[in-house]
Amino acid sequence: MFKSPVDKTLQTPHSGYHWDGSERRFFEGWYYRVTLPQHRQTFAFMYSIEDPKGGKLHSGGSAQILGPNDQYICRSFPNMNKFWAWRDSLGLGHWGKTNFEKGQEGDLLKPRLLPPEDFTRHIQQGYQGTAKFHQGSLHDPGTGHTAHWQYEIQPIYGWGNPGQPQQSTAGFFSFLQIFEPGWQILMAHGLATGWIEWNSKRYQFTNAPAYAEKNWGGAFPQKWFWLNCNCFDDQPDLALTAGGGRRGILWWMESVAMVGIHYQGKFYEFVPWNSQVSWQIEPWGKWQMQAKNSQYEVELIGTTDLPGTPLRAPTLDGMQFVCRDTMLGNLTLELREKSQTILKASSSLCGLEIGGSPWEQPWMSKSD
Repeated sequence: MFKSPVDKTLQTPHSGYHWDGSERRFFEGWYYRVTLPQHRQTFAFMYSIEDPKGGKLHSGGSAQILGPNDQYICRSFPNMNKFWAWRDSLGLGHWGKTNFEKGQEGDLLKPRLLPPEDFTRHIQQGYQGTAKFHQGSLHDPGTGHTAHWQYEIQPIYGWGNPGQPQQSTAGFFSFLQIFEPGWQILMAHGLATGWIEWNSKRYQFTNAPAYAEKNWGGAFPQKWFWLNCNCFDDQPDLALTAGGGRRGILWWMESVAMVGIHYQGKFYEFVPWNSQVSWQIEPWGKWQMQAKNSQYEVELIGTTDLPGTPLRAPTLDGMQFVCRDTMLGNLTLELREKSQTILKASSSLCGLEIGGSPWEQPWMSKSD
């Protein structure tokens, strides 16, 4: 059986599948992204599974792609028996339409990671991904868009300093259900080599910036925002992920936010337990964040004039259009040490997102 090798030194906590087999309301989502600087485009792949026990109103899976110029593909995968995921490391897949022969011998029909050539031959709709490999094929009858992809991934940064144990993005307590949903950056920065075909155009790439994250749980955030970029002008060794939201803790809600930067082999982390983090997020068009701890401070400004693309996200009522994204956002970043600037960087290929509600007014808040 084909099995993509896993670099244990970069494997983050929560890389494996979280569902415990119970019937409680549950979802898990995965996000892969590749940015192609030479084309000024990004491909973001979003996968989800809801109520895996089956037989519930919202049981099933989905795959979404945000493609060139923020174009969109979405397909549902209602058959839970065609989904698979590894519990001890990053690995998942879901099959839709296949061309296996009825009664075919062996365990070829059992959903699992397939050799790339077998996947291409037999899986007409579906995807599979690990920490070092990603492949799939989708067709959206609603938009007419078709996508096929296959690429290998070389992880560079997980979530934490290289060569050290990797960290939980949401902190130690993200292992417990009292903080839901959980959120984990799986790979802050990596290099992807392969191809993506969108409709009739094929994009070949070598060492393109790649990224991966996930979320999971039985509760759903009321409201959130997100900024993400690992394709900066003249800064190939720089990756940023920042975001915040209102999440449930037992019977109350809290607003939290964080900023994480990997730069030249070092991890700069600004989280509520070690920093002051503040934000001013417009309903759409402008994202501002400031964070400061005992040694460093950072300021982020993200902007866009584009309308963005509505995307589906898990809610109590299943997958709904409750967030808006663009992969073509503008970003400026300034990192300082003791008020001395150590990094200024900019990009026009930043991912920007808002989600949940209400968004009638700017969201201005802070977490200490």
